[in-house]
Amino acid sequence: MFGLMMDLPLLVTRIMRHAERNHPRQEVVAITADMPSFRYTYADCFARVRKLANALDALGTPADARVGTLAWNDHRHLELYFAIACSGRVCHTINPRLFDEQLLYIINHAEDEWLFVDPAFVPKLEELSSQCPKVKGYIVLTDAAHMPNTTLPNAMCYEELLAPHATTYEWPALDERTACGLCYTSGTTGNPKGVLYNHRSTMLLAYAQAMPDVSNLSARDCVMPIVPMFHVNAWAYPFAVTNVGGKLVFPGQRLGDAAQLTRLVNEEGVTVTAAVPTVALAILNHAREPGRTLAPLKRFAIGGSACPLTVIEEFRDRHGVEVLHAWGMTEMSPLGTLNQHTMLTAKYEGERLREHLQSAGRAIPGVELKITDDDDKELPWDGKAFGSLKVRGLWVCRDYYKLEGSGGSHADGWFTTGDVASIDEHGFMRITDRAKDVIKSGGEWISSIDLENAAVAHPMVAEAAVIGVTHPTWQERPLLVIVPERGMQPTREELLAWFEGKVAKWWIPDDVVFVENLPHTATGKISKLELRKRLQDYRFPSA
Repeated sequence: MFGLMMDLPLLVTRIMRHAERNHPRQEVVAITADMPSFRYTYADCFARVRKLANALDALGTPADARVGTLAWNDHRHLELYFAIACSGRVCHTINPRLFDEQLLYIINHAEDEWLFVDPAFVPKLEELSSQCPKVKGYIVLTDAAHMPNTTLPNAMCYEELLAPHATTYEWPALDERTACGLCYTSGTTGNPKGVLYNHRSTMLLAYAQAMPDVSNLSARDCVMPIVPMFHVNAWAYPFAVTNVGGKLVFPGQRLGDAAQLTRLVNEEGVTVTAAVPTVALAILNHAREPGRTLAPLKRFAIGGSACPLTVIEEFRDRHGVEVLHAWGMTEMSPLGTLNQHTMLTAKYEGERLREHLQSAGRAIPGVELKITDDDDKELPWDGKAFGSLKVRGLWVCRDYYKLEGSGGSHADGWFTTGDVASIDEHGFMRITDRAKDVIKSGGEWISSIDLENAAVAHPMVAEAAVIGVTHPTWQERPLLVIVPERGMQPTREELLAWFEGKVAKWWIPDDVVFVENLPHTATGKISKLELRKRLQDYRFPSA
């Protein structure tokens, strides 16, 4: 027997209709190169979204066409999110920080028909356009007064493209399984892989993101996504915040500018933001200067890599900001877990609390987790056993775009994340390492993440990485690679002594290498692959 409820598809279009109807005067604020202080309302925004949908039709863009974006966090990118998806096309957000070879690969692999590009990326695309035969033209995200002279073929100005079109549009009735977004992995091993999101998965994640035990979003919140809109839909915040009717603030191109981000927090009353740990640390450093405050801010979601405990505690103790430590990946749209307190953990104190705060949190409703050993046998949730982390859920990919059958998930429907983790009896998960980064020493495993978090807590350390280096006796031993704080000169001995009492004695790195900078991936994570290449000739003095 089936229930007698209305059977309406889960479509991103519903977010737009609800926001425009119920929150028409809510603000969207953005910074762009041509408009350093832009603001309008949801009503204004979605009128322009309909103009853009008409423009896509006029360009002859067919249903299910991939439409690429190389754009920063701003209002025009938001318009593209909705107009492309709700008209039945696929919004392919492209990470402009990728290498040229990767950019070419994903543009051609996706077969993008049109590219909407920020003026900052026009020179780059001028170099690459001759190698993108399927792209019909390039729309530059600016007005006529700021339209650059360009050699891009069939280049158009965004505002001029929208201008002649009507603000009315008949949105198509789509199947909720219709693809609406495409994002490629960073391609650290081989070519990037495309993850094809659909309306159903995007809608369900938007609802989950707003839940009290996740980001706790409401119409009373002002949210500034610092995580880029060009990667994994800015962790679904543009959709989730619009769905609840909150105010949106987009910082534009300067996603790592701590001064500008702090100014926006205070001037716009930002209550919620989200970023990777390096950006969060930059904001903390800026806020330490006399007279600086983050007073409006209440919650800061930090993910992308492990967040040092010192960062979590300083946000809490100095600014009254709750850090929401999160974990996920492109294949999960990207949210998998988030660390919000339960009635039990809210009572934790001292070392037990400090240990808990470093957890990546519990699976959010809609996601399931398990850990398995090398024989694919499920391991217990006891906080001690650790193994390969696997997931399945309502917004987890089952395969990669144009690579169906490539092993995106196991035969039993679980996706292997490549992370090694433990899960405690209350369901709180802790990433031990990436499977390829775990250090095996004398037959035992050492977590590079735990060592890095301990190192970054040292007051003279700006950034740290730990890699395994071959050792004739122990197979591998950990090597600590340090970027000192500006003007600081820590010694090898004092850094190694810092680990005593914080980790098992046999975990303590055998040596320290000081560098001016660490290599990062296009999504801001430390590139262990590149770091190993840089240090491929290193040998421990004791070896």
